[in-house]
Amino acid sequence: MAYKIDPPQSLFTTITLPGSKSISNRALILNALSLSNYEIENLSLCEDTRVITDAFASDSNVFDVRGAGTAMRFLSAFLSGVEGEWIVRGSTRMHERPILPLVDTLTSLGANIEYLERRGYPPLKIKGQKLKGGEVYLTASVSSQFISALIMIAPTMELGLKLNLEHEVMSKPYIHLTQKMMEDYGVRIKWSNDTITVKPQPYTPVRYYVEPDWSAASYWYSFVALMPEAEVRLKGLKKNSLQGDANIINLFSDLGVETVFEEDGIMLKKKAIKAKKFFHNFINEPDLAQTFTVACCLMNIPFFFSGLQTLKIKETDRIVALISELKKLGYVLRETENGILEWDGERCLTDETIVIETYEDHRMAMSFAPASLKFENMYINHPEVVSKSYPSFWDDMQQGGFKLNELDNF
Repeated sequence: MAYKIDPPQSLFTTITLPGSKSISNRALILNALSLSNYEIENLSLCEDTRVITDAFASDSNVFDVRGAGTAMRFLSAFLSGVEGEWIVRGSTRMHERPILPLVDTLTSLGANIEYLERRGYPPLKIKGQKLKGGEVYLTASVSSQFISALIMIAPTMELGLKLNLEHEVMSKPYIHLTQKMMEDYGVRIKWSNDTITVKPQPYTPVRYYVEPDWSAASYWYSFVALMPEAEVRLKGLKKNSLQGDANIINLFSDLGVETVFEEDGIMLKKKAIKAKKFFHNFINEPDLAQTFTVACCLMNIPFFFSGLQTLKIKETDRIVALISELKKLGYVLRETENGILEWDGERCLTDETIVIETYEDHRMAMSFAPASLKFENMYINHPEVVSKSYPSFWDDMQQGGFKLNELDNF
């Protein structure tokens, strides 16, 4: 399936965003660790969250997380401390995403894990048992999800956990999110400099509400920035959010979008554009990189983006994918160093018929959707990939006046 998108002349709508995927996935693990009987409120309905709920509801010892990287990391750590024999597998792409640092660390803490195919990559066979814990060292520049997976199970370890982080910490707000949520469930954590210490202690069951997803909000910011007339209300978003991607408020302010906080959410309004060239280090908000890369190109704002190292091990190599697909729109981007993506304004001829490939990556589909405002002959292949994080994305677009023409894949 492919979509050709016909945009409206203006955008005035109110959107109810899905619950945060990041918060939902952590809440499920913490609910399980606390042996809670409370149902999590406003839990995300996305595929990445559903694979975890399905795993907890399953009678099988084989779990297929498909393309959900968070589920692979969190479940592997969780199951290593649950008595029994478990197999965790995923999609072809998931079996290409490295998990060696997490497995090595878990093993040194007393876990029994073996690789079923290639060393360092899923699928995994896990023989769950009580973990001893102790002091370990972990490279923090690969994935913050490894750190979150470890500290969530740390209170259940016999000796607790002293985790020493080496090199620059990527996506630090996600670790702070995990820490804050663990504290909500009654666990105390000490994070001093590059060391996180968690003593053995019980979790406390609590009622938990999942706030709406700021990552999902980013696409509506992009629409407002690019529309000649627009005013979009996003329900439920709060000023003091746990999510690092809430920094989008400040970033899109330079691209001409004002955020007005209201009683039940926010309103996005157009304002003057400040940026002549956009510089930003996305080390703390890697999931926003695709949105801003596409938006800046469409707004003819050259950019220099750094801190993108983790994009290469996501659902696809997102840097390569962005360079390839934006070239179809006539924008020539360059990866000048590892983790750095630049556009100096260079243009090339556009494809006669523009077909955006999504690479089984939800954020490719959603970040390129606003390009329909500038390119009439553009199609998005496999739009169904949005189910991974924002299943109602296309429905919400139609609610805003966009028309979707469904065709066979190109």
